[in-house]
Amino acid sequence: MNEELYIVNSKILPEIFTKVLEVKTLLHTGKVKDISEGVKAVGISRSAYYKYKDHVFLLSEGSKGRKATFSFLIAHEAGVLAKVLEKLRLTNANIITINQDIPINNAASVNLTIDTSAMNVSVKELLDSFEQEPYIISIQLVAVE
Repeated sequence: MNEELYIVNSKILPEIFTKVLEVKTLLHTGKVKDISEGVKAVGISRSAYYKYKDHVFLLSEGSKGRKATFSFLIAHEAGVLAKVLEKLRLTNANIITINQDIPINNAASVNLTIDTSAMNVSVKELLDSFEQEPYIISIQLVAVE
């Protein structure tokens, strides 16, 4: 399936999407301690939250789509992280933060936040290109700001 990313006015979306975003905001700001507390606070089910949480994001007013956060699961092989960073360099992405966990079962979790303002490809194109790489076990777009 060919996925595309859109910016849509919340006025035309079903209420569930804004409620999921409310939960994400409550979690991010620390106003709730966990997902269960967040979904209870906004009045949705946990299953509804999990169904949509990876597919709806807020576009912050001031930043105009300048940051994107990705969560990677990469193969634990020499040079793989360097390949990820080189691919980002080739797109003119600027790395803001990078966090890598200790590899477990020959896979390492890496979270990257990048500045996308100077990129020569879209966030969607970057995501698609990473999905084609054999050293990427999985990739997820966590947030766009």
